[in-house]
Amino acid sequence: MNNQPQIDYIMEINAKEFSNDEITVTYDPCVCVLSGICAKELSEVFMNSVIPWVDLNGSSTDRIMKQVNKCPSGALKFHLNKILEISE
Repeated sequence: MNNQPQIDYIMEINAKEFSNDEITVTYDPCVCVLSGICAKELSEVFMNSVIPWVDLNGSSTDRIMKQVNKCPSGALKFHLNKILEISE
């Protein structure tokens, strides 16, 4: 029998939120499958070597929305902070 005291570790993982004037992007680490598509395809916004790892001023809101929509797990989501004209 093990005489060591049992310690229950509880790790709280919260969704992260990143905003600029136009858009808010949320990231849920519990859903992410770490595919890296965001950082590979839009590295000026999604960086895996810097904290904070999301810089919404690194690209246009239109490009950020298109990249977030490519997230295979749905860990990344966005909402607009104001109504924008979206280019095709």
